[in-house]
Amino acid sequence: MVEKQPQDAKAKSGDELQLVVFNIGTEEFGVEIMNVQEIIRMTNITKIPQASGYVKGIINLRGKIIVVINLDVIMGMQSKEQDENTRIIVADIGETVMGFIVDSVSEVIRLPESSVEPAPAVIANKIGTEYLRGVGKMKDRLLILLDLDRILSANELLNLNRISTEAAATTA
Repeated sequence: MVEKQPQDAKAKSGDELQLVVFNIGTEEFGVEIMNVQEIIRMTNITKIPQASGYVKGIINLRGKIIVVINLDVIMGMQSKEQDENTRIIVADIGETVMGFIVDSVSEVIRLPESSVEPAPAVIANKIGTEYLRGVGKMKDRLLILLDLDRILSANELLNLNRISTEAAATTA
């Protein structure tokens, strides 16, 4: 089953961010909804021999081959075992569509830009500052905001694009 976001929900209004909120392990993260194409349930993933450790494999999503990434591996975090809540966030990064495995997706929220602060050094050192957008302050919780466009380097994106192109050529 595909859980799609309404097209008009992708618009950013004024000084508010619209975020998809998800969990990896015990931490809560947010990414801008404008990067997210859709959220799908976990499916069978075909492993790719000799791929980088963060590459889980590839999936066929309605005829399009998509590389699936272990987001927990990239961020050096411990995720929980996959279950019925595990999701793949399908996102458009540069010119590459890819999937990111997360433990669960909880909600879509609006967060005022004024509630976003730079990440404290403790978080930045644990996760890495290159793809950390900041920390969103909400009433009773903090949300670590990620910049999906920066999660992989240009070289890594080129490699992933090559993997999906080669996989698509093999399945055609």
